[in-house]
Amino acid sequence: MAQPHDVPTAAQLVAAVRDFLQADVLPAVEGRVRFHTRVAINVLGMVEREIELGPDQAAEHAERLAALGVADDAELAAAVREGRFDDDDALTAALIQSVRAKLEVANPGYLQQP
Repeated sequence: MAQPHDVPTAAQLVAAVRDFLQADVLPAVEGRVRFHTRVAINVLGMVEREIELGPDQAAEHAERLAALGVADDAELAAAVREGRFDDDDALTAALIQSVRAKLEVANPGYLQQP
């Protein structure tokens, strides 16, 4: 698919800032600034992963919702509250996949833990 912007991509720009903070800033700061630099590095990693994975994850999520017969997360939540999915293996599988997708962005290291 043709992209409207040249390189570097948004993901590459985010990665460059994250790398700069990790390699140059973090070793030079202490205390509160060091903590906030670590937070910024983690946030930029999440943004980078969401840019890269988000479109495919959104399409897969929409397919899971459609397979359950709902249009969006709000409708799914309402259906669960109403008891429409009691003891439904398809719902359980869809929710597991949704949580895995969120973890792939937020903290992929958790997917490697037993």
